Amino acid sequence: MKNESILVVDDEKNIRMTLSQSLEPLKIAVQTAVNGEEALQKLRESTYRLVFLDLKMPGMDGMDVLHRIKEEWPKIRVIIITAHGTIESAVEAMKLGAVDFIQKPFSPGEIRELTTRVLEREVLDEEGAVDYHSLIELTKRHITDRRFADARETTRKAIAADPTQPEAYNLLGALFEIKRNWLEAQKFYRAALDVDPTFKPADKNLERTASWYKFGKIDLGPDERDIDSKHKSGNEDKDEE
Repeated sequence: MKNESILVVDDEKNIRMTLSQSLEPLKIAVQTAVNGEEALQKLRESTYRLVFLDLKMPGMDGMDVLHRIKEEWPKIRVIIITAHGTIESAVEAMKLGAVDFIQKPFSPGEIRELTTRVLEREVLDEEGAVDYHSLIELTKRHITDRRFADARETTRKAIAADPTQPEAYNLLGALFEIKRNWLEAQKFYRAALDVDPTFKPADKNLERTASWYKFGKIDLGPDERDIDSKHKSGNEDKDEE
C-alpha cells in the first residue's frame, strides 16, 4: 500500500491511541488532534489523504470541521467516528462527501480494513469497475467527490451486476434521500426488502421515510450504521440541474 498520511481527530485520548496503534501494521504515518481547531491547523501545515473525525467534540463541532475540510481540501477523504452508532444531520454529512463511518467501540482489524478499502478506492479503475463490489466502492468515491448523479448511476450498475444483493438498493434509496425524493427512496428501500426481507437497514429507512416528518436514522448498511438524519432544507446535488 502506498504510504499515506492520516489525521485522527478525537477529544478522547484512548480513541486516538487505539487508532494510531491499529494503523501501525499498515506502515502509515499518523498524526492526532484533540479538537477541531487543532485539526484545521495541522491540515494547513501538512498534507493528509485521510481523516478520522469525531463529530462530538468540545469547541468546534465536528460537522463544522467536515464542512471546512470539504471546502478547503476537497480531495481529503473523511471517515466519521460515531458514538452509539448515530450522528446528527446525516444527509448534510453525505452531501459534504462523508460516506464512511466507523462505530465505537471498534477493533483494530475493523480500522485497518476500512482504511485499506478507502485508500484503495482512490486508485479504482472507473472503466474497469464492472463487478458488484467494485461498483459499490466506485459509488462511494463519487459520493465523496459529491458527484451524486454519477453515484446513482454506478449504484444502478451494481444492481444490474448482482440484483440479489440488498445493499445496493438501500444505498440508492439513501442517494435519493439526499435529493429529497422520498418516493424514489422508498421504492428502493422496498426493493432491498424484496430481495432480503431480513435486511434491517432498509426496513429502518423505509419506516422512517414513511413517517410524517421523515426524521430519524438513515442506515447505509454494515459500515454506515444507525445514522441520524434530521433533514434540513440545504442545497440540492451540485451536479443536478
